[in-house]
Amino acid sequence: MASRGIRPGRRDPARPRLTADTNADVCIVGAGLTGLWAAYHLKRLDPSLDVVILERETAGYGASGRNAGWLSPLVPGNRRVFSRTAGTREAGVRLQRRMLEAVDEVLGIIRDERIDAHAIRSGNLVVARNEAAMQRLRGRLAGDRSWGLRADEGSELSAGEVAERIRVHGAVGGLFYPVVGRVDPGGLVRGLAELVERLGVRIHEDSAVTEIESRVAGTAEGSVHAPVILRCTEGYSVDVASDRRRIIPVNSSIIITEPLPAEVWAEIGWGSRELFSDAAHVFSYAQQTDDRRILIGGRGHPYRFGSGTGGAGGVDRATIAALTGRLHAMFPATARHAIDHSWSGVIGVTRDWCASVRFDRATGLGLAQGYAGHGVTSAYLAAKSLAEVVLGESDGDASLPWVGRQTRSWEPEPVRWLGVHAMYRMFSFADWSEERSHATRTSLFASLGSRLAGLHE
Repeated sequence: MASRGIRPGRRDPARPRLTADTNADVCIVGAGLTGLWAAYHLKRLDPSLDVVILERETAGYGASGRNAGWLSPLVPGNRRVFSRTAGTREAGVRLQRRMLEAVDEVLGIIRDERIDAHAIRSGNLVVARNEAAMQRLRGRLAGDRSWGLRADEGSELSAGEVAERIRVHGAVGGLFYPVVGRVDPGGLVRGLAELVERLGVRIHEDSAVTEIESRVAGTAEGSVHAPVILRCTEGYSVDVASDRRRIIPVNSSIIITEPLPAEVWAEIGWGSRELFSDAAHVFSYAQQTDDRRILIGGRGHPYRFGSGTGGAGGVDRATIAALTGRLHAMFPATARHAIDHSWSGVIGVTRDWCASVRFDRATGLGLAQGYAGHGVTSAYLAAKSLAEVVLGESDGDASLPWVGRQTRSWEPEPVRWLGVHAMYRMFSFADWSEERSHATRTSLFASLGSRLAGLHE
């Protein structure tokens, strides 16, 4: 936002606060990627629909405008769990293939609609810095292929091949996924909001929804009455969801360097602008921006007691220091250069870490949520599933295995806070242990944490 000369949180005069009751065919709560894509798909499927979006802050204010810009085919959850829900392994394979196709579809819409999102198909380089991590990457690649990725959609790289792309200190090997796209999330979400407005969708910013009931969404100054009410608030659901323990906000933070000079890039390489991540248990993710900075993110302080969302997105000093240390460890040439910005946002996580799309025709209430950090592509596809279900379709993306799923509730506090922090402590200790000992096998602490969380596939 800063690079575009935009003050975060600035209201758009064309999106006035809702100040009176109104009617619509569909009311969407939340003008993030899920809500905007739901509006887009509904209008494409039925242009006659009158669609209204209510947003507490501004379009893209939350995670949709604060993420690292990864248009990735990573499934939001465990493919084995999705297959078990559907009763057939083929359902998990189909979901994986649709996620791959969705990357192409989003890039196509960005191109065709001329959305200024700096989008490129950059690919994703995943790097291991010890042999234990490399073993995990080999297992990940084998799993990906068993769930439908072709040989040309993911491949193993040697240490030398990694260095030809990006010179990462201590890298012993990695994986490369060429299908992944890189976007400027602020540009994408703003462009998408403008696109749905051109399709006739009404967006009301500064309109906090205080209650959602069958066929009505209420704010302090007015309500929207509609046969269909869709909650698309993801990690920010705690203040409006009726079943608030179905999803919790998990914090993710980002820092970004000052623009780096040519000699630093000469030392690092990174000539093809791949998205970059490491294979640590508490992993980091990064991209090279168009103005020649490095953006790097990670979990930091993972969860606030009582499902707090962190509001405007400040980052504590310890998290900034941890991310800066990770940046300098992997790219020593950046150590002489300043960190210009930091921010945070929350991702939505269900108890089994799997996304859910639901619609109750009797009440007219629906939702899509639980992307667990893989939301840029997932929001597009889950919103398409939701739109198709709302319009009565039963085939296509309306039949993907996340449709109709209901996860169990998270534990009450303080058990929830203790459990989430314990899991990340186990992962952090495993990373420390593996890096310190140059381990060749994954730490038992990490394996235990993964199984307890339901992440093991």
